[in-house]
Amino acid sequence: MAEPLSRQDKTRIVSNFILLSPPGEFNEVFNDVRGLLRDDGLLKEEAGLAAARHNKEQFIPCKIEGSDRKVLITEHGDQGGDRFYDPHTKQTFRYDHLRKEASDVKPGKSDKVAEPWRNALDTEYFSYIQKHFTNGTTSVYGSSTPDGSIRLIACTESHQFNARNFWNGRWRSQWSVSFQPSQKTAELAGILKVQVHYYEEGNVQLVTSKEVKETLNITSEAETAKAFCQLVMSAENEYQTAITENYQTMSSTTFKALRRALPITKAKIDWAKIAGFGIGKELKKAT
Repeated sequence: MAEPLSRQDKTRIVSNFILLSPPGEFNEVFNDVRGLLRDDGLLKEEAGLAAARHNKEQFIPCKIEGSDRKVLITEHGDQGGDRFYDPHTKQTFRYDHLRKEASDVKPGKSDKVAEPWRNALDTEYFSYIQKHFTNGTTSVYGSSTPDGSIRLIACTESHQFNARNFWNGRWRSQWSVSFQPSQKTAELAGILKVQVHYYEEGNVQLVTSKEVKETLNITSEAETAKAFCQLVMSAENEYQTAITENYQTMSSTTFKALRRALPITKAKIDWAKIAGFGIGKELKKAT
């Protein structure tokens, strides 16, 4: 007989299940884990930590009171103590990682040195996201160092959840650049991530990512923001096109190979006839 799981093992399993929740299915995974664990005390203790990490990694969008735009829950806005910073409204708020709700909104502080650059990029980047993404949300962060170096980070989340047809998907991207305003060029680094879950009578996931590096021309705040978005648009269009082409190829090769078109006899199975035979046998036994 197998030994019962230790508390440490249960904690590890619970955390892994929550962290690996497919897009749009956090609540379903949480409820399933609760049913399996049957220990609300342990679940409450560990689920909060795992949910916090999951939400920051997945760039979960959040609506805060008084804002016309959603803000992303990311490590860049993490203020500690479950408080996050919204760079667009310059406010902080408390975030409930399990309920996915914001509360206790307070004024925050922006980086005065980086703000002109951040604001210009925020305006340009938001416009780009609105044009190219369905359900797209973005947060643009800006900071500076004592020597006057500027760091800009633009995060994006876009999702499509279609439980009725048994699939959900999420796009995430993060672009960052550090520079001195006197520089002529700087390296723009991006990480693009796509995750899709299809679960009709099965469980298939597509998880893919790509790192990108480009050279960004540094000029004025406005022109740098436009150049930033142009490089992002080019790289993301290329990546999305490649994914689409690969998916079409897999549909006619890899996915097709996962199931046999016909049984070994090369004849289609008449399931209705088989069901009839089964019912006949049962009736025969009954008599």
